[in-house]
Amino acid sequence: MDDQVKKPLPPLKACPICGKPQSRGTRPFCSSRCRDVDLNRWLKGSYVIPGRDDETDDVE
Repeated sequence: MDDQVKKPLPPLKACPICGKPQSRGTRPFCSSRCRDVDLNRWLKGSYVIPGRDDETDDVE
């Protein structure tokens, strides 16, 4: 078998930030601006998984 055979790329989806079509160079975003917006959201803590209310700390 030939190792040089390229697999087809999956179809492009919408950018998770603005909804425009993705760019192959900045995937999964449409531009470097949307990529930076997403990074800023991570750094500010906007993406948070909420904890359960019934969790207790093991403080003795």
